[in-house]
Amino acid sequence: MNAFEIAQAQFDDIAAKIHLDPAVASVLRWPVREFRFQIPVRMDDGSIRVFFGYRVQHNDARGPNKGGIRFHPSETLDTIRALAMWMTWKCAVADIPLGGGKGGVAVDPATLSTGEKERLCRGWIDQIWKNIGPRLDVPAPDVGTTPQMMGWMMDEYTKMTGAYNPGVITGKPVGAGGSLGRTEATGFGVIYTLREAMKHLGIDPTKTTASVQGFGNVAQYACIGYSKFLGGTVVAVSSWDRLDNTSYTFYKKSGIDAVFLQSITDIYGSIDKEKAKSAGYSVEPGEAWLAKEVDVLIPSAIEAQITAESVGSISTKVKIVAEGANGPTTPDADKVFKERNVFVIPDFLCNSGGVTVSYFEGVQNDMNFYWSRDEVLSRLDDKITEAFKAVLDVAEGQKVYMRDAAYIVAIDRVVRAMQFRGWL
Repeated sequence: MNAFEIAQAQFDDIAAKIHLDPAVASVLRWPVREFRFQIPVRMDDGSIRVFFGYRVQHNDARGPNKGGIRFHPSETLDTIRALAMWMTWKCAVADIPLGGGKGGVAVDPATLSTGEKERLCRGWIDQIWKNIGPRLDVPAPDVGTTPQMMGWMMDEYTKMTGAYNPGVITGKPVGAGGSLGRTEATGFGVIYTLREAMKHLGIDPTKTTASVQGFGNVAQYACIGYSKFLGGTVVAVSSWDRLDNTSYTFYKKSGIDAVFLQSITDIYGSIDKEKAKSAGYSVEPGEAWLAKEVDVLIPSAIEAQITAESVGSISTKVKIVAEGANGPTTPDADKVFKERNVFVIPDFLCNSGGVTVSYFEGVQNDMNFYWSRDEVLSRLDDKITEAFKAVLDVAEGQKVYMRDAAYIVAIDRVVRAMQFRGWL
């Protein structure tokens, strides 16, 4: 099952359970628009290399499409389709007035020089600028892209349109139309949902341990927040080493120091193994994070990481899975979580902090007035907490799995918007 098949299977399951009109379901299980285009880039050695870019717009009934741009070597149209669909549900469950979109380029950005990355970013905009915009479709950073890259894209769009349009892209650098609090938003949002889940389950967070997959932006701030806001202990993180294309788990029984690990991590989330070993970390195989004897698992890497084959490795001690990544759990693994009564905070609720603050960034761009970091994070906490409670109310009231409840909330909001607009 690829990512899009997983996304469609999840949707189909809920559509059947809620008796969604088959005609409506047939609309929602496919994107409304898809773009695939060539991006010729002049490399530093003078040669021309052709990259393939994508943008998928899944549904814009509730507002402009919204979603990141991934630069990853294994990017495919199906991956982008899945992520765009999940973005529709994510925006709806967070109750922000945006639809779902996603974009990408099949490339390993670590193999490009700074100049080559800039030319690729500007080339992506050159091919798609007529189909994006503050009121059409608003991209943002994702795996393999950075605020600086968003700054280049915003600048190129401004050149193409002849007017300053900071709201066309979010996740920009602060000082160039970006929002304070955006860097930590997704990771902290994961922790806000975890806090609410632990309240609901009657768990003392200060007595809990966690293991995290990934050490990119989301995982870094989830680790920091787990200690800072919950008082709990993260004992393991995994990291993809771009030099040997292998994942490793970094483990310390007494608890990792996320700030220290940040200091020895490159911009792609690769932790320096030798420096980690010198600081007392054991370096284990990449999949080891999943089997740790912890209370909480936080998958924060890429999709389809917890599968029917790997779910059996998870300790029976695990009480909560907080999905910091998009689509990390396959439907077969979900069945096991249901059987074990593991409380799953579904991805498009759990990691909606990033898109929520991206929405805040667009609002600030429109106002040309910018909030303090504390105000941004306070508004994020309120929004995430409200979203969590709405999903939990459905889960409790209808006696359904949390992922099913999140889909029910999201699909209902999207369908109602489609009805209000006369699409159905």
